[in-house]
Amino acid sequence: MTRISRHLVCGSLSLFLPLLAMASGNSLLVPATRHCQLGMAPAHRLEALRHCQMEAGQGNLQAAYELGEYFYQGQYSPRDLKKALYWFEQASARGHAAAQHQLGLMYFRGEGVRPNTIQAYIVLKMAAVNGEEEALDTADLVAAQMRPEELEGARQVLGRIFHDYLDGLQAADLGP
Repeated sequence: MTRISRHLVCGSLSLFLPLLAMASGNSLLVPATRHCQLGMAPAHRLEALRHCQMEAGQGNLQAAYELGEYFYQGQYSPRDLKKALYWFEQASARGHAAAQHQLGLMYFRGEGVRPNTIQAYIVLKMAAVNGEEEALDTADLVAAQMRPEELEGARQVLGRIFHDYLDGLQAADLGP
């Protein structure tokens, strides 16, 4: 395994280890329904934002995703890509497909992070597996801009992630 592949495996697995840990519940698909009320009138928006942050901090993936969108879009407050990235990563690491798609786009475009087509491809493929259909097309666009060795390295990482995930499912089925 090359140094780049090792780095990619470690970085990618850190995004998906919580997903693997939850394999017994088979939580690959996280439903995306609105949770926060961040589009409220300005007088109530600060309270809605606090409530949404509390919910996200307690593990509500949809709230984390909506916070990511709130800071990414900048419709009701100044755009903050670092905060958007943080909240998208929180939801992505636990299998929220829409957050994974947005995170993959941010890696691809270099929004809030250095552009990284390999990481973008991996996260977009995970989003597609988790039910975000548009992410598959986006991953194909990213793949078209990758060198063959980068694409092969990314595919190896994905293979390892899925292998580990399946091992986790089998271990859960064989549990005590």
